[in-house]
Amino acid sequence: MTKTKFLPALAILVGTAVGAGYLGIPYMVAKSGFLPGLVVLISVAIFMLFVQLYLGEVSLRTKGNHQLTGYAEKYLGKTGKILMFFSMIFGIYSALAAYLLAEGKSISYVIFGSESYALAFSILFWVLMSSLTYIGLKALKKYEKIGMMLVIATVAIIAVIFAGGIKTENLSYINQSGFFLPFGVILFSFLAFSAMPEVERVLSGQEKLMKKVILWGITIPFLLYLVFMTIMVGNFGTNVPEIAVLALGRFFSILGVLTMFTAFFTLTLAIRDMFRFDFNMGRLKGWLLAVLIPLVLFLIIFFFEVGSFVQILSISGIVSGGLAGILILLMNRKAKKMGNRKPEYAIPINWWIIIVMSVIFIAAVLAEFLL
Repeated sequence: MTKTKFLPALAILVGTAVGAGYLGIPYMVAKSGFLPGLVVLISVAIFMLFVQLYLGEVSLRTKGNHQLTGYAEKYLGKTGKILMFFSMIFGIYSALAAYLLAEGKSISYVIFGSESYALAFSILFWVLMSSLTYIGLKALKKYEKIGMMLVIATVAIIAVIFAGGIKTENLSYINQSGFFLPFGVILFSFLAFSAMPEVERVLSGQEKLMKKVILWGITIPFLLYLVFMTIMVGNFGTNVPEIAVLALGRFFSILGVLTMFTAFFTLTLAIRDMFRFDFNMGRLKGWLLAVLIPLVLFLIIFFFEVGSFVQILSISGIVSGGLAGILILLMNRKAKKMGNRKPEYAIPINWWIIIVMSVIFIAAVLAEFLL
């Protein structure tokens, strides 16, 4: 009997999405109000489900190893490749820098009860992850599944322990002028586009599982975020810190350490392989560009205080997620005509769907920046 590749593939997708982003969701939801935050969470989850399904179809219609830039070039030309390249490097490098920032603070707090040694632990974390990501996909399969299970278990334990502390007044507060405040961070928390080529490689020979992996790859993060933000906002209200788990004490702060570990791993491999496969730079050069630039960005952010944790996540989610999402819709339409492989599933698309989804997203982005 052939061993199913469903869990390893799902772990990559969930592990990429559930990184540092969800740690900032309660902080932003507490500022907007729980009900507006819930509306945004549900809306973004539905939007991202469709976009992820469209991207999965693109990968299934395309033979060979590619990252998102490779798909964009094939179906949208050089302009598409440049735009997707910008989206990827902006989103992934911002995410990796944010992970380094939050991971150092979290580890320092777990071990010493304070953030005094955050810089040292950020550097140590970078050294460890740089070494592991050089090893590659084989190591990814091993650690992502473990990380995903630990995250689900930890959130479940938090829910059981802290459910009794939820206060209705914390959940009933609404800031009418800040309805869209959580949009960027929540969008960032669902971004896993860059993991799709890795998912396809893991599912080699079992591509029929792709649709199921994507459906669960959105559903699991959605449920985790819903439970986590309800517990955190319900217990702490507007006193939730930017890295939410730090309010729960040292033990539960390990949750943040675990999720950022798996997400950092997957994103670094994605950017490495983009340089490797789509720009023909080779494994070593691609790896160096993948690990050195986030370190430089982190050091600039840390020493010059150019942005907070949630600000980095929000801007990254809006710019990277929005641009990549629109490009994926356009790629899917072209792939239906130009693809060189019969896909295991197909999702209907037309110009009305592309325009409506793009307008909804752009309107939400403008609302967050202008209101």
